[in-house]
Amino acid sequence: MQHFFTEPENINGNEIIIRGEDVNHIKNVLRMKAGEEISISNGVDDNEYRAEIVSIQDDEVACRLMFIKEAGVELPAEIVLFQGLPKSDKMDLIVQKAVELGASRIVPVATGRCVVKLDDKKAASKCERWQKIASSAAEQSKRSIIPEVSMPAAFSEAVAEAEKMSVAAIPYELAEGMGATAGFIARVKELAGNEVRPTVGIFIGPEGGFTEAEITLAEEKGITPISLGRRILRTETAGLTMLSILMYELEK
Repeated sequence: MQHFFTEPENINGNEIIIRGEDVNHIKNVLRMKAGEEISISNGVDDNEYRAEIVSIQDDEVACRLMFIKEAGVELPAEIVLFQGLPKSDKMDLIVQKAVELGASRIVPVATGRCVVKLDDKKAASKCERWQKIASSAAEQSKRSIIPEVSMPAAFSEAVAEAEKMSVAAIPYELAEGMGATAGFIARVKELAGNEVRPTVGIFIGPEGGFTEAEITLAEEKGITPISLGRRILRTETAGLTMLSILMYELEK
């Protein structure tokens, strides 16, 4: 079943209106017709609104609400991926898969070893592209929300934000053993069971990894260095590995 998003104010009683880019997708790409059933999320709550298409116009699709289902697809923790800016188009893949795996927000981070340098204009353009990828991935994976892709932040800004979160970790190639990793995962599970959606920060370095100064700053802010095993993972693999582990542990 096809899944789409609409604004909360477009759900009024038994009437649901879809506007924006999804209208063209429904009308001209999927060639859907009146009478077909779709699922809709409002991007705020964790409900799935099952609806029947009533009419398709050039600028909106009108639907009739059939029933509301508590989807429960969102993780019990709000996971923020602080991703060091990678080279090439790797961020496209990272955003897409991070959304599929349950990340609540993605923050591109400019670190000391980032090769990519973005001015404000390029950053805005990139973020617009990444947000569209996030929206598409959210629809495909039937998320209840569309995760936000934030404007790139400096590493110091990112760790300052993470300091205010419930817990945060930074996978680091020189971290030894899996004890800290196991402890971090156990802490996330504990918080998810006791708090209303705790916030969890995950830091991933760019191709060159983090500098020692960055690790020191992270530790000063209460961010735990952890290991992801004995092998060195690519930047586009490390974050997805961590998200996969947390998704499994929080949903099993």
